[in-house]
Amino acid sequence: MRKKCSALRDFGSMAHILLRPCQLQRIGFWNMSVDKFKVFNLQDERVKTLHFSWIAFFITFFMWFCHASLMPYIQDTFGLSNAEAKALLFLNVALTIPARVWVGSLVDKYGPRRMYSGLLAVSGVICIAFSAAQNYEQLAAARFLLGFSGAGFVIGIRLVTEWFPASQAGGAQGIYGGWGNFGAAVANFVLPVMTVYFAAIMTDGWRGAVAVAGVISIIYSVIFYINVRNTPRGATYFSPKKLGPMEVTSRGDFILFMVMTAPIFIAMAIICWRLSPAGVALLSESVTYAIWVCLGLWFVVSMYNSFLFNRDNLSNSVAKIHRYKFKQVAMLDLAYAVTFGSEVAIVSTLPLLFVTEYGYTPSKAALLAGIFMAMNLIARPGGGYLSDIYGRKKTLLMTVIGSAIGYLGLSLMTPNWEFWHIVVVVVFCSFFVQAGAGATFGVVPTIKRRLTGQIAGMTGSYGNVGAASFLLVNSFYESSVFFFVMSASCFVVFGLLQMFLEEPKGQIAEIDEDGSVVLIDVG
Repeated sequence: MRKKCSALRDFGSMAHILLRPCQLQRIGFWNMSVDKFKVFNLQDERVKTLHFSWIAFFITFFMWFCHASLMPYIQDTFGLSNAEAKALLFLNVALTIPARVWVGSLVDKYGPRRMYSGLLAVSGVICIAFSAAQNYEQLAAARFLLGFSGAGFVIGIRLVTEWFPASQAGGAQGIYGGWGNFGAAVANFVLPVMTVYFAAIMTDGWRGAVAVAGVISIIYSVIFYINVRNTPRGATYFSPKKLGPMEVTSRGDFILFMVMTAPIFIAMAIICWRLSPAGVALLSESVTYAIWVCLGLWFVVSMYNSFLFNRDNLSNSVAKIHRYKFKQVAMLDLAYAVTFGSEVAIVSTLPLLFVTEYGYTPSKAALLAGIFMAMNLIARPGGGYLSDIYGRKKTLLMTVIGSAIGYLGLSLMTPNWEFWHIVVVVVFCSFFVQAGAGATFGVVPTIKRRLTGQIAGMTGSYGNVGAASFLLVNSFYESSVFFFVMSASCFVVFGLLQMFLEEPKGQIAEIDEDGSVVLIDVG
């Protein structure tokens, strides 16, 4: 019969003393020895939840990138210039950066079931609005708002964390991320075909194709809500006591949190610059400066609110059992920036690169880009699975250094290379890059359970930070420099991970609703 440690409701410095006479509660689900789950065993409720999750992620990514392959049709409908079309591409990622942070905080507080259902429904409505736009302003506004769907990824990270123990976290998160990510690739292949079909019954076939994606999202929001629970039966969903900025547990961590938050705002400023007269001229110079000022004020206010939110933790010593190291989050941010961030940059540039610099046909160039994207199906789950077997840190180091070597190989390519030699380098690079993204999120669930959504949100945002940074390099330099910068970035992050990332081990502590302490195994 367990004893309650109700005195541990407060994060006082005496907590470690009170632990001795108290028998700590352990939730059996998290501490049991579990055989490797079978991916297609739908009798296993965990596996069913995993499939519901990645399908939700797949649909959000399908909608998020539904415009890419349809851009020629959209340009024809609205008579858009190339600059206006490119502006839609930038708008597509602008809202995703802060949205992932916001959604991460909300999912920790309100749970994945409500958040994913709500996001699918809202995104579906926005997608339909995009299909019904009658002028460029409406089109741009809908595209900007649809960036919100890209935040769905964060919700599933928290949900999968609740359903799978630490020993399976990497593999489960990898399947969720890899198979869900494939929605963007499927959109590139399926939507043009749907457009041709709808063109036989309506003037602008692309509108029908995009609208169908929105309708499917709304329908699936209901299916998801009916079939998914936040946690297994009998398990507690740990959430922050109040909604707010990310909790930190030391002054040093708060300083590091401010340092790591700044690049998120800088990335949004870069996107704004790309939309200014210096880029595609969607925004006027005065509006650009006004947005920059607002971003600066937003950063200052956010940091002040974070200080107020964490003031008690910064003034009083937090019991050791309740601390977590923010440097773990910072290292994962950087790892995701050079893996998923570089992946987004590569997918955005490879087709044009091989057409303009190598003289390939568009179909041949699309094949190479498709190979890079398709590796998500096996590489990202593979990275997560390897982290379960061989260790989180070791796997992440291996995948990041492999990415560095892969990008170095891409930087050495020339138009004189044989096509199949290029394919080998692309496949090698894409495997390690996407396995690295999977390995990164194999570590995320091991840091602090009730903050998993916020941690995933910040780490996910860094994927966009990396993409914005690398695409900025690409806009100024030739492709060899672009690839070399990504390679060098991977080497630098490898060194930082080697020095500062700690292998997850032991348990993390959370407090149940009745005040008792729950220990959750993480390694």
